[in-house]
Amino acid sequence: MPAGDRRIVSSRHLAEGQGWESSEFEFGMIIAYNSFSRWMQRCMAAAGMGELSPLEILVLHNTNHRDREKRLTDICFLLNIEDTHTVNYALRKLLKMGLLASEKRGKEVFYKTSEEGRALCERYRKVREECLLEPLSRGGVAGQDLRDIASTLRVLSGFYDQAGRAASSL
Repeated sequence: MPAGDRRIVSSRHLAEGQGWESSEFEFGMIIAYNSFSRWMQRCMAAAGMGELSPLEILVLHNTNHRDREKRLTDICFLLNIEDTHTVNYALRKLLKMGLLASEKRGKEVFYKTSEEGRALCERYRKVREECLLEPLSRGGVAGQDLRDIASTLRVLSGFYDQAGRAASSL
């Protein structure tokens, strides 16, 4: 098999026949997700809070986004997470650590980052800029290239969501 035809997949049985490229893409997503998770934790540790899980880091950043209050449903929707109990657990942990504040209004609870949470997000941003953004730019992966990749990933996530709904009905 010529070098350009080699299939880099995690599950050969999923790479047989037509559409084998999707298996190669999925393997790329697996290793990218795991690298991204490790990166978030190490970046957060460098920012001063190494005990947060990847989900907790995502919830903290999402809650900090645009300095607006968020409800559990808002966070789950924006992060595309169906298991609300995992996000709820992350919110409780972040509240207990003093990184978030909450306010109950009627039946709903609104969350926002505390001053300590905003400061932590800012430290994370600085570490990210130094350790990730500069090397990405020097490596030629920045600007419009990243925007195009992000757009493609959003489109593909829609296909995977639709396929998941179809599989649920079988």
